[in-house]
Amino acid sequence: MKKYLIPGVMLIALISCRQADKSEKMFAVKLIPPPALSKVKFPPPIVKADAEVTDNAEVKQYAKVENTPAATVIQDTSKKIVKQGDISFETKDIVATRKALLGTLNKLGGYADEDNESVDRENDRKEYTIKARIPAKSFDVFLDSVSAGAAKIDSKHISISDVTTQYIDMTTRLHNQKVLEATYLNLLKRASKMTDVLEVEDKLTDTRTEIESEQGQLNYLSKQIAFSSLDITFYTKQIQRETGTGAGYHLTSAFSDGWQLLQGLFFGLIAVWPLVLLFPGAFILIRSWRRKRRLQANS
Repeated sequence: MKKYLIPGVMLIALISCRQADKSEKMFAVKLIPPPALSKVKFPPPIVKADAEVTDNAEVKQYAKVENTPAATVIQDTSKKIVKQGDISFETKDIVATRKALLGTLNKLGGYADEDNESVDRENDRKEYTIKARIPAKSFDVFLDSVSAGAAKIDSKHISISDVTTQYIDMTTRLHNQKVLEATYLNLLKRASKMTDVLEVEDKLTDTRTEIESEQGQLNYLSKQIAFSSLDITFYTKQIQRETGTGAGYHLTSAFSDGWQLLQGLFFGLIAVWPLVLLFPGAFILIRSWRRKRRLQANS
């Protein structure tokens, strides 16, 4: 028994030692804490700078990355009015009327786009045409001044147009085009490929062309709003002539009247040239007929 007892005890002790080692290893593994998810750092999203620009969706994406300002609502919504008209009248002193009109126009801060003079000899009258541009706030004052200097008003027409909506639309389109231009400039700085550079420059050229067109139309509309227009036509029935009492004036008038009489006779003879040719022919025929009758009577 002793022979088998001692080896058995040693075998049991050896097995117990191995189980203890395994339990220690398992316990050691269980003591390792799991990693905390809150401490894990994920890499930030990568934005490709050399992405190809093909449509507006990509432009908007780049605009968000570059913090390009978006289109804003136009704040200037005040009423925009365009006034324009025309007036035609008769005046007794055409020179004094023109001088007074231009003086009033200059005093109110306006100017004349055109100042034309003409003479209608068939109706025996002299006429002036002035295209006036007046600050909108002084339009009514100037119109009253023009009407006051007329001896007889033939016609007067005034039109008033509300262009507020048109002005806001044009201003908004211009602003949006400028925002798009800034976006393309940012893209041009970021582009690294030659194909991207050429494509962005092409779009930038088109955008700048649109900006110039919109700016020109807006400037023209703004000028119409700021300065009203009035086309003025005034005339006098008789052409005013210089008069005098000296001998030189009478001598000049006599030569002028004689020359006009001579011209009248000359052109009058040309006008009746068929009669000038008819009378000599008729005289020759009558004379021939009388000669024939005398010869017959003598025979």
